[in-house]
Amino acid sequence: MTSSPAVDNGTVYVGSQDNQLYALDAKSGKRQWSLKTGGGISSSPAVQRDLVYVGSRDSRLYAVDRDTGRPKWDVKTGDDIFSSPAVSHGLVLFGSHDRHLHAVDAETGKRRWAFETRGYVGSSPSIVDDLVLFGSGDKNLYALDVVTGRLRWRYETEGAVGTSPAIAGGIVYFRGLDGYLYAVW
Repeated sequence: MTSSPAVDNGTVYVGSQDNQLYALDAKSGKRQWSLKTGGGISSSPAVQRDLVYVGSRDSRLYAVDRDTGRPKWDVKTGDDIFSSPAVSHGLVLFGSHDRHLHAVDAETGKRRWAFETRGYVGSSPSIVDDLVLFGSGDKNLYALDVVTGRLRWRYETEGAVGTSPAIAGGIVYFRGLDGYLYAVW
């Protein structure tokens, strides 16, 4: 797995397996700054206002000033983070191989809630209205209340769900490692 770039206001943000988060000028490719983490970065960055959020295989989610690259805060989880963060309702939501979907305050990094599954959470969360949807290695797609973390529903498959769900027209599409593409409404 590798990090996909995020582009915002003329800057490209991308993680690397060399344990670095890079900010590059979108036109010239010139490095503006880089941040060293304790592990490779497969998570794709999310940019919201003046912060860049990214997970690392050092089990930490980082919030970094988008202009300077200085860390504002970081949150430690129980295992590696491959999931890309999503920002909504003042929260940063992300999965970890510690079997949890985590929700932290976007400004402070303070933990708001964590939802435990029976498998790794490598899926990046998708948010629609007041729901956060994500897959787990325990063969389930979960739908939680984005603010409280309470389970609304889950859909069980025959294989791990490591992909990120897509939502269109009230239908949730996702792929399981059982070889099927699912459409749930």
